[in-house]
Amino acid sequence: MAELLHEFNVRVRDHDAVPYVVQAWGRRLDDGRWEAWLVFVPVERGFARRTERETVQTDLDALAYWVTGLEPVYLDGALARSVPLRLDSAA
Repeated sequence: MAELLHEFNVRVRDHDAVPYVVQAWGRRLDDGRWEAWLVFVPVERGFARRTERETVQTDLDALAYWVTGLEPVYLDGALARSVPLRLDSAA
């Protein structure tokens, strides 16, 4: 199950100047390693976005260390390559 790892204090904006809150999410893989991706939640209205896998780390501590090293320029690039968050329907 995915876990919210960190919510960044900085806001990023897309090419239309829409501001997003950035969150790092991760989950433990079957082999014990951890993978992470970024989620962008619009501050006002719009659709959330997410990246594909950004990293795989050996354990949760290594993943937390990776997250703390992400700079705003990285987050800007990640937003640019993100895709709309797909919500699965139970129907």
